[in-house]
Amino acid sequence: MNRYPLWKYVILAVAMVIGLLYAGPNLYGEAPAVQVSSAKVTVKVDAALLTRVEQTLADAKVAPDFVQFDGASIKVRLGDTDTQKRAKDAISAALNPDPTNPSYIVALNLLSRSPAWMAKLHALPMYLGLDLRGGVHFLMQVDMKAALTKKADAMTGDIRTQLRDKNIRHAGISREGNAVEVRFRDTATLEQARGFLSDQLSDVEWLSVSEGADFKLKGQLKPPAARLVQEQALKQNITTLHNRVNELGVAEPVIQQQGLDRVVVQLPGVQDTAKAKDIIGRTATLEMRMVNDTAEAQAALSGGAVPFGSERYLERNGAPIIVYRQVVLTGDSLTDAQAGFDNQTQEPAVHLTVDAKGARIVRDVTRENVGKRMAILLFEKGKGEVVTAPVIRSELGARFQISGRMSTQEANDTALLLRAGSLAAPMEIIEERTIGPSLGAENISKGFNSVVYGFLAIAAFMCLYYLLFGLFSTLALGFNLLLLVSVLSMLQATLTLPGMAAIALTLGMAIDANVLINERVREELRNGASPQMAIHAGYERAFATILDSNITTLIAGLALLAFGSGPVRGFAVVHCLGILTSMFSAVMFSRGLVNLWYGRQKKLKSVSIGQVWRPQGGSNQESAGLSPESLPEALPEDSAATGPKR
Repeated sequence: MNRYPLWKYVILAVAMVIGLLYAGPNLYGEAPAVQVSSAKVTVKVDAALLTRVEQTLADAKVAPDFVQFDGASIKVRLGDTDTQKRAKDAISAALNPDPTNPSYIVALNLLSRSPAWMAKLHALPMYLGLDLRGGVHFLMQVDMKAALTKKADAMTGDIRTQLRDKNIRHAGISREGNAVEVRFRDTATLEQARGFLSDQLSDVEWLSVSEGADFKLKGQLKPPAARLVQEQALKQNITTLHNRVNELGVAEPVIQQQGLDRVVVQLPGVQDTAKAKDIIGRTATLEMRMVNDTAEAQAALSGGAVPFGSERYLERNGAPIIVYRQVVLTGDSLTDAQAGFDNQTQEPAVHLTVDAKGARIVRDVTRENVGKRMAILLFEKGKGEVVTAPVIRSELGARFQISGRMSTQEANDTALLLRAGSLAAPMEIIEERTIGPSLGAENISKGFNSVVYGFLAIAAFMCLYYLLFGLFSTLALGFNLLLLVSVLSMLQATLTLPGMAAIALTLGMAIDANVLINERVREELRNGASPQMAIHAGYERAFATILDSNITTLIAGLALLAFGSGPVRGFAVVHCLGILTSMFSAVMFSRGLVNLWYGRQKKLKSVSIGQVWRPQGGSNQESAGLSPESLPEALPEDSAATGPKR
C-alpha cells in the first residue's frame, strides 16, 4: 500500500543529483577574471581568437584556471587579482597594438569559482541583479510616432518618384501626420494613380477625398504594416544598444523590451552613470563611398602615401582599403536591409532598400561605375569601419543587393550592421537609478539571512509539532529549495532582491502542503484507521486540496508575470517556479521518505506524528507515538487512534 516502485525512487534520485549539480556553483563564490569582447561592430569574437588568447597567456607565463568562449566573448578565470592585472595587460598589448583605436575590449570581470567540469556541463551560478551587485538602471521610452513619421517621409519621396516615372501628373504631394496626401486635378488621374500605387505599395491603404475643386488621394500604412514598422524600430534600437554596451565591458547586461514602446537597460557593476549615458545615447552614421583602385591607391596599400582626396580604412577581414572622401550616399537614405538569397545563383545576399532621393543617386553613380567597388562604411565616435565593399555588376535602383562569397550567417550579420548603425527611433531616459556595490553586498547578506532564518524557524516548528513527520516535511522543504535554486541556475535567471523575497515566501507557502498532509493523516488516525491506511488516505485525500490551493496561487503569479514589470516580474518568476517545485517536493518527495521509513513495516503499530487531539469527556488525549495499546479500553470504536481495538 505505502510502497513506491523503484522507478519513482530513481526519478527522485536523478532530480536530487541534477539539483545538487546545478545549484552547487552558487556556493563557490566568485574569482577574478578577464573578459574579451568586440569593440567594433565589424570585429567578431570567434574560436580563432580563443586560441590567440591562450597563446598570449602562455607567452606571458600566466596560468589561468580555464579559458572559455561563450559565443559573444572570451572569459579567462584567474586565481588572484595580481594575476588578473598581468593577464589583462598581456591580452591588451597583444590584441590592441594601437591603444587609441582598440579592436577588442579587455575588461576586468568576476566569474564563478566552480570547477571547470561544471562549466562544461553548463552548470553556472545565477546572475545577480543591480540591487545585489550594484550598477546603473535606465528605463528608456521609444518615440514610436517618430518611427512612423520617418516611414511616412520615406513614402513621400518614393511616391513622388514612382508617379514621375509612370508619367502620372499630380498637383502636389505632402505629408500630414503619418499619412501621405497626393492632390490631383481630375478624378480620372486620381483613379489611375490609385490603381498604380495600390500595386506598388501594398502595405498602404488608399482613400479618395474630395475638397472643393481638389481631389486628394490619402495613403496611410495598414495597421499590420504600422505595427511591423514599430516592432522593427524597437528591435533595431535594442540591437544598437547591445552593440554600444559592449564597449563598457559589462559582464551580463540586461537589455530587453518592456511593454510596447519601452526598453530596460541594466548594467551590473557599472557605477559611472555619465559614461553609460554617453555610450547609450551616441549616434552612428552610415556612408557609401567609391573605392579608389588607381595605381597610386594600390601603392598606398603597400605602405605608400594615400592619394589626395582619399582615405585608408580596414575591411572586416583586416585588409586595408582606399576609398574616396566624397560621400555618395548616407545612411539616412537607407530604409531597410534584410538577409536573403540571390535570385539567380541562390547565394546568400543582403537586400537593401533606399528612399527616392537615394535611388536617384544610386542609379546615377552605379550607371557610371559598373565593374568598380563601392564601400559601405560605418562611423562611430569619428572612427570608420568598412562593413562591405561589393563590386557593382549593373545599374542599380531603389532596391539592390550585395552578394558574393558570404555565408548565410555573414549575410545576416551584414544586414544587422547596416540596420543597426543608428537608432531607428529616438529614445529618452524616463527613469534612472544607481546602486552602489556596498549596498548590493548588504542586500545579499540580508536576503540570504532572511531565507536561512525563515527555513530554520519553519524546520523547528515542524519538528516540534509533527516529530518524525515534521522531519520528513523539513527534508522535503530543503529538497524544494534545492530544486528551485537549480532551476533558476539552469535558466540563467538574474536574481534580484524581490526574487530573494519570493524564495523566502515560497518556503512558507511550500510547507503548507505538508501541513495539510500531516493533519489529514491525524484525522484518519482519529477516525480509527490503521497507521498504514491513515498514511495512504492522508496523502491521497490531501492532494486535491493541495492542487486547488496551488493552482489559485499560480494564477495570481502568472497575472503578476504577464502584467507586471521590473521587480514585480522578477518576484513573479521565482514565485511561479517555487509553486511548481513545491508541488513535486511536498507530495512526491515527502511521501517517498514516509514510504521508505514506514512502508515496509507489515505490522505497523504506531507513527510519530505528534499530538493527536481527541474529545473525551471534555479532556484531550494525546500521543506522540500513537498505537492501539496506548488508548483507553473505554474509547468508542470511532475514536480509536490506530487500527482496531484488541
